[in-house]
Amino acid sequence: MEPRSTSRDHIEAAVFRRLVSHLRTRSDVQNIDLMNLAGFCRNCLSKWYVSASTDAGEAIEYEEARELIYGMGYDEWKAQYQTEPTAEQLAKFRAQDSSN
Repeated sequence: MEPRSTSRDHIEAAVFRRLVSHLRTRSDVQNIDLMNLAGFCRNCLSKWYVSASTDAGEAIEYEEARELIYGMGYDEWKAQYQTEPTAEQLAKFRAQDSSN
């Protein structure tokens, strides 16, 4: 495998920041919908952030990572934007979860 270039790292970091920014503007998109459609959600991004920061020797706490992804505290985001999942959303999530 070739060593990673600095410019590629900068590009990938910019793409990540744009994805996070996009998700912040799309608070209407629920995490369960992201999980059902794409297999990841904002919480997954937060966990990946914690993992990557640990790998880099700069570990941060999960709640801090969530705040970086959500743009606010998780409880605040839930109170403002999270809706109760429908029976259909839950059934789809459970069906996918049991197949993994």
